[in-house]
Amino acid sequence: MLTDKEIRGAAAQDKAYRIRDDKGLWLQINPNGSKLWRYRYEFAGREKMLALGRYPAMSLAAARKGREAARALLDEGKDPATEKALTRAGNVASSLSTFEAVARDWLKVRGVSWVPRHTRAIELSLELHVFPTLGKLPIAGITSPMVLALLRRVEAQGTPDLAKRLRQRLSMVFVHAIATGQGESDPAAVVVPALVPRSIGKQPAITDLAQARAMLRKVEETSSEPWVRTLNRFQALTAVRPGEARGAAWAEIEGLDTDKPLWRIPPERMKKRREHLVPLAPQAAELLRLMHQLTGSSPFVFPHRHSSKRPGGTTALAVLLNRAGFAGKHVPHGWRATFSTVMNERFPEDHAAIEIMLAHVSRNAVAAAYNRALRLERRRELATTWAGLLLEGALPAAALFDPVSQPAA
Repeated sequence: MLTDKEIRGAAAQDKAYRIRDDKGLWLQINPNGSKLWRYRYEFAGREKMLALGRYPAMSLAAARKGREAARALLDEGKDPATEKALTRAGNVASSLSTFEAVARDWLKVRGVSWVPRHTRAIELSLELHVFPTLGKLPIAGITSPMVLALLRRVEAQGTPDLAKRLRQRLSMVFVHAIATGQGESDPAAVVVPALVPRSIGKQPAITDLAQARAMLRKVEETSSEPWVRTLNRFQALTAVRPGEARGAAWAEIEGLDTDKPLWRIPPERMKKRREHLVPLAPQAAELLRLMHQLTGSSPFVFPHRHSSKRPGGTTALAVLLNRAGFAGKHVPHGWRATFSTVMNERFPEDHAAIEIMLAHVSRNAVAAAYNRALRLERRRELATTWAGLLLEGALPAAALFDPVSQPAA
């Protein structure tokens, strides 16, 4: 451990050097003779150095107290460097230029063009992972090392993909700050090479028709709540996204008792914010009529088990598929790939209609609107053909409502 005598006697050299005290406390002696206290520590798997003060303005005893204060912050799971920045920010941290204030302004501006649930998902990710650390800091004072430390903590939780998405969102907030005169740089832009490379791949999906039939049969013979099995089949038949199927409302269903039932999904529930028309095959309409006997009093076709005023849980379909033995082999979204692969192989001349059924919007808005109207009847024919192909050998629709489905005799 150092003594005041040793510190006073430490002479400057051609290069800066450090002498150690204890528990991570060091004194750095610079070529100009200045002596600076430094505390070396590790946070989120990365070694960091905290500047405590200058000797002799900060005595050895005071430096040790500063070290202990930093160690106490580490025990609380806080980064001493970030906490120091928060303290330094002082009253400035309450101004309109804090990261949180800029981020919320960015969300307000950009959220106008997003689906509400997407906006809320982004807001929640910032509230959980970013605001507790960077939210109160002046946005102009946030550095790349601060951003990297935050993202590495997220990576350390086993969620590297979330870290990548957060970095993108942070970058957009910083760009918004630059555009509105509240910032001068994007410290999130330069940290990409320092993050874990993202593994990019398609979502697991069974695209062979025979295997898809076998999977559907096994899933529907797996013990679960009837609405979940019915939702799985309904999504498979309509090839919509899982969230669109889960959030289906009775007000969106038209002509259920006619020979041309239609599901009109409003723009606010679609990824591309465009109304999507889904001609329903007779087999899909049959599912809805059976569900109506159970949930007709709810606004939703597949309401939550604990509240009929909101749609069913977001993980129900994935849990069912995993329980049936298809973890890593097929996800709810995979039904879209199954439909696309099977139908494009059989009807290549109908590729444009199949793309419309998948809500893949043409870049030409006029052509997209024209094709949507022109191909409606052909899409109804394709939906009926697809239902017949997929449900060959499947359980009767009514069997899905048994407490535990059993193989047909």
